[in-house]
Amino acid sequence: MPEVRLVGPNGEQVGIVSIGDALKLAQEADLDLVEVAATARPPVCKLMDYGKFKYESAMKAREARRNQAYTIIKEIKLRPKIDPHDYETKKGHVVRFLKAGDKVKVTIMFRGREQSRPELGFRLLQRLAEDVTELGFVESQPKQDGRNMIMVIGPHKKKAEAKAEKAAAKARRDDEPAGTEASSDEASAPQE
Repeated sequence: MPEVRLVGPNGEQVGIVSIGDALKLAQEADLDLVEVAATARPPVCKLMDYGKFKYESAMKAREARRNQAYTIIKEIKLRPKIDPHDYETKKGHVVRFLKAGDKVKVTIMFRGREQSRPELGFRLLQRLAEDVTELGFVESQPKQDGRNMIMVIGPHKKKAEAKAEKAAAKARRDDEPAGTEASSDEASAPQE
């Protein structure tokens, strides 16, 4: 008669028993007989509430997915002859993305005669990388790709760290006393 190594509901070793005896023990304890290691000799079976086991493993998987942070690649497009103010605006976007823990793909688009001057785009990308050094690092160096030049900047902070920092800052803002603004308004109001 085939035998199995039986493990009790609390993880205790019952020993090697026949399958019939194992099923009888499972019925008496109102539990399920679940095979946990089919390749072992003899196979290992455990007495457990299978429905409860499936529910708990599904809850653990859901919790793991909730805590998982996805890395997103944001893209910024520039031109070699960008205006200084426009450059500052685009740099502000890159800073915001890096603070949020996202990677940034910076693309410089060359048109017409600009294609014969790739060093302009290279210098612009180097300048941008130097401007955001404290927030990120150059993950892939600038490289020419047809009419475009591409560089990827990765954040120093992980997405989860950035999320936690943002939540802590929000909590600090919420804890500040709200009465400070009201008292200054009352002081500036004209007396009757």
